[in-house]
Amino acid sequence: MPPNTFYLCGMHETILILDFGSQYTQLIARRIRELNVYCEIHPFNHFPEITSAVKGVVLSGSPFSVRDQGSPVPDLSQIRAKVPLLGVCYGAQYLAHSSRGEVLPSKIREYGRANLEFVDDTSDLMHGMSQNSQVWMSHGDTIKSVPENFTIIAGTRDVAIAGFKVKDELTYGIQFHPEVYHSTEGSVLIRNFVVDICGCSQDWTPASFVETTIQELQDKIGNQKVVLGLSGGVDSSVAAVLLHRAIGRQLHCIFVDNGLLRKNEFASVLDSYKHMGLNVKGVDAGNRFLEALKGIVDPELKRKAIGRTFIEVFDDEAHLIEDVKWLAQGTIYPDVIESVSVKGPSATIKSHHNVGGLPDYMKLGIVEPLRSLFKDEVRRVGHTLGIDPDILHRHPFPGPGLGIRILGEITADKVKVLQEADYLFIEGLKKNSLYDKVWQAGAILLPVRSVGVMGDERTYENVVALRAVSSTDGMTADWSHLPYDFLASVSSEIINKVKGINRVVYDISSKPPATIEWE
Repeated sequence: MPPNTFYLCGMHETILILDFGSQYTQLIARRIRELNVYCEIHPFNHFPEITSAVKGVVLSGSPFSVRDQGSPVPDLSQIRAKVPLLGVCYGAQYLAHSSRGEVLPSKIREYGRANLEFVDDTSDLMHGMSQNSQVWMSHGDTIKSVPENFTIIAGTRDVAIAGFKVKDELTYGIQFHPEVYHSTEGSVLIRNFVVDICGCSQDWTPASFVETTIQELQDKIGNQKVVLGLSGGVDSSVAAVLLHRAIGRQLHCIFVDNGLLRKNEFASVLDSYKHMGLNVKGVDAGNRFLEALKGIVDPELKRKAIGRTFIEVFDDEAHLIEDVKWLAQGTIYPDVIESVSVKGPSATIKSHHNVGGLPDYMKLGIVEPLRSLFKDEVRRVGHTLGIDPDILHRHPFPGPGLGIRILGEITADKVKVLQEADYLFIEGLKKNSLYDKVWQAGAILLPVRSVGVMGDERTYENVVALRAVSSTDGMTADWSHLPYDFLASVSSEIINKVKGINRVVYDISSKPPATIEWE
């Protein structure tokens, strides 16, 4: 499959979301998935053919104004009046504007909470929503007028046309964001659209995903061999078990120690995989990765060097297995979304070494059984497959490992220092029953030296930052409010036990505007 290409999940009932670049686009998908309805996000200017599997389409918000020169203009010729259509914020303004309604700058920029003073509860879209229902606004333009064939179905004190329906079409528009938590009855509206208007049957469950995916893998792979790189994380582990269920010993797993794993992780994880019955080989390639990273400081170049070396190691190992035809990867949906760069929709935040295909010389097809899933969905599929909860509930760990948690050049000594600090932090979370309350945690070694005093001596040593966040799928995250006593204790333990560190700080940044990782 070409890079940056999305696909419909077989012929399963699907809601398409056309992305115009809103920070909330992924939340729309999350809310629809929570209804056990499959959906996909596509750039507004690059989406698949509208087949019978497509039950409805959602147009997202956008940082653009419909009045801007060069603003996103989707081709809705195969959508409008053919399948149910819901425009959200920019999507609603585009529907009004393109139908010769009037969209003008708001006299007061409308961001934050508002209340629906008018709700047409006879409308299929608004049914069950309360008068004065709280909604979330986030726009600089307002729909001032609509054509005669538009019916107004919702309004606030400041926004007379907060919602509309096009007569004789299942086409709707709303100027607020139902997908956001602050829209207290937003889930009612989304359910009305997806279930009642689009007629989705809500049968996309973990069990149905497993059954369908195993059959698709068997049909695609046949009796050919597949090689998979295991990382110790949730995604590659679930992908491995899915493939093992589908093709058995045709799957050959390789667990590469890139020298950038957590302390003792290589041996412990390799042992757990063998107990799961997987056909797995461990490869110690730490020195090879460190050599490839020598002298590199730029984070993107580090990611690329790690990805390139990983592929080289993989290619060497794959050649030791006769007649391998496929490379399997644990790519999940946020990896795909964050790696897409197109005018308007979700900008590229970072590159992923498991997204975007392989060098020509590898000549392997790609299998990505989890490509359509968010992280929490991967865990639910893993539970359905009976995978050990200790593996399923491991915190996410970046593919480049500690390579992007050591800011600046990477050396063996820096890796050892960070492994020790990270180990004390993670073990402390587990001992204090905090690990399962955190989505992701780790230590970051900063390119900063700090003055300190140990005993009677002045020190000038490294600073480590601790990072812990709460999240559902990693697309957005808030910093975890860990107890002060715990932070004080773990800080003291790191400084006392890890030679080379004399200062510990705690990161209280949320995503957005920050990212979870520092690089």
